[in-house]
Amino acid sequence: MKAVSYSREGSARDVLTVGELDTPHPGPGQVRVRVRTSAVNPTDTKTRDGTTSRPFDGVRVPHQDGVGEIDAVGEGVDPSRIGQRVWTWLASPGGDGGAPLAEWGTCAEYTVVPDEQATVLPDGAPDDLGACLGVPAMTAYHCLFGDGSVAGSTVLVTGGAGAVGHYAVQLARWAGATVVSTVSGPEKAELARAAGAHHVVNYREGDPAAAILDAAGPVDRIVEVSLAQNLAQDLAVLRTGGQVASYAATPQDPQLPVRALMGANAVLRFVLLYTVPRPVLAAAARGLVAAAGHGALTPLPVTRFGIDDVAAAHEAVEAGTTGKVVVDVAPR
Repeated sequence: MKAVSYSREGSARDVLTVGELDTPHPGPGQVRVRVRTSAVNPTDTKTRDGTTSRPFDGVRVPHQDGVGEIDAVGEGVDPSRIGQRVWTWLASPGGDGGAPLAEWGTCAEYTVVPDEQATVLPDGAPDDLGACLGVPAMTAYHCLFGDGSVAGSTVLVTGGAGAVGHYAVQLARWAGATVVSTVSGPEKAELARAAGAHHVVNYREGDPAAAILDAAGPVDRIVEVSLAQNLAQDLAVLRTGGQVASYAATPQDPQLPVRALMGANAVLRFVLLYTVPRPVLAAAARGLVAAAGHGALTPLPVTRFGIDDVAAAHEAVEAGTTGKVVVDVAPR
């Protein structure tokens, strides 16, 4: 099969190879997916360049997320799954606190994943949405619902034009929350509004905390992209007893104002998808399917590359391309 792989860490153009690998076969409890589109996440580039190094032997096929069709199943898997259109999550090698992940990422004509990690995409949901789920949407789901329902509450999503932010906005709105989003400028403000944010605040203008409070009052839950930068703002707008879920690390760790956090009875939740227990991830996948089935989720703006241009796709992610960078494995 045609596949992208690498056998050492480094820059995209130095280590990514496009060539032929043996087609994998599903083992017990696994399915094989014929991949149409493979999505690139920032974690994929960081794993490849060694920033978040994960030991491996031989070659690694990159990328966690993708969309395609099940074409073979292993022992113990219902044969009726063959032919299902699915999206994959956490497909590439790594760890989740003990349980091994599949040996194949999605940047290949075929990938093999555990049965539950190939989730049926609802009828009417486009392939591009399936490619956009996985890491960003599951992260948003866990950040948003990790402390319970948000129905009737006010949710602040910082960086609402980003991949996780986009789905946090849409999921919060679908769940019945009033949604406020902060963004860095007019173009990203339009993306956050298109996602469904009721109120959008440009954090580079005026006093963003005051603007958030003016727009929606104190907030109950915050999905936070930069805790070190925004913690003071978060405390200024957080309702007593509210929760902040932080899902991204910055070069500088935040300084925690312990007494202020105690006074607010605030809950800080730190989220790394790869160490979330597998049953919780499976529940998130089911929740995303329910939201997608109700038309509540839309694809991110997509930037496409062919499989032979995979190095350019990684470079686009590293350059901060807005939306989702995808690699079309099969011809469109």
